[in-house]
Amino acid sequence: MKEKTNFDLSNAISGIWDKLASWLDSLILNLPNFILAVLVFIVFIFVAKYISRLLNKILLKRSIQHSVRDISIKIIKLLIISVGFFIALGLLNLDKLLTSILAGAGVAGLAIGLALQGTLSNTVSGVILSFLPEIQIGDWVETNGYAGEVLEVNLRNIVIKQGDNNHVIIPNTKIVEDSFKNYSSTKRSRVMVNCGVGYESDLEKVQEITVNAIYEIFKQNRNEEVEFAYEGFGDSSINYVVRFWTDVTKQRDILFAKHKAILAIKKAYNENDINIPFPIRTLDFGKNKFRSETITVNTKEQ
Repeated sequence: MKEKTNFDLSNAISGIWDKLASWLDSLILNLPNFILAVLVFIVFIFVAKYISRLLNKILLKRSIQHSVRDISIKIIKLLIISVGFFIALGLLNLDKLLTSILAGAGVAGLAIGLALQGTLSNTVSGVILSFLPEIQIGDWVETNGYAGEVLEVNLRNIVIKQGDNNHVIIPNTKIVEDSFKNYSSTKRSRVMVNCGVGYESDLEKVQEITVNAIYEIFKQNRNEEVEFAYEGFGDSSINYVVRFWTDVTKQRDILFAKHKAILAIKKAYNENDINIPFPIRTLDFGKNKFRSETITVNTKEQ
């Protein structure tokens, strides 16, 4: 019984040495491929670092948010290194291992994607917004029922400061999927002011005075003009709209432009005795007498 045990142990040791010898032979035979695979992987690491630095400089010039810039650089760097890793495995003739890794990565990616669908959607939308020239930090935008200055664009949401100094946080997917208005995308915009004059007014004179009043305070550039048009007969006035161009980068610029226009129009009308009527309601009681009473209610306990 003892001799059998010694014999089995010797065979086991011999088998191990044979296996190690075969591995060593295989390593020697594949040494050129191994060295080449290592060199390729190292080259891809240096390429990833160089492209990351170059991308960082480009994003800095575009004033991209720090968080978005970091994640974008990390994603590009990871993709480049992954490509180098798979090429290195291919040089080592590890096709089965490569297939297993790709299959496992596909399953894991699907599971993570389903679990983090909303988060990933906002992240991708944040990256898209960071590269969109139509919206930049500092722009005054109107979207999803809110208007304000863009303070931050990160991987989850966009932060807008409204005119009342309140901050609104909107998910990135809402911005990408819905439409938005950017007041800062153009330096000049057309402003409209609606008003009405009495039926006794000289309409041609009203038009001339109104247009001249606007021209005096709002300079119109080339191919720009003040437009005046009557819109219809109202209950107590003939209504019109006047349109003109002015510098606008924020919504408040439109508000103050209307303010100046209304002051100028009212001043011109006062100087030329032009009436801006207000609605008048006539009550007809027929034969019944109208009686007005003022009732005072005392809420204090007696």
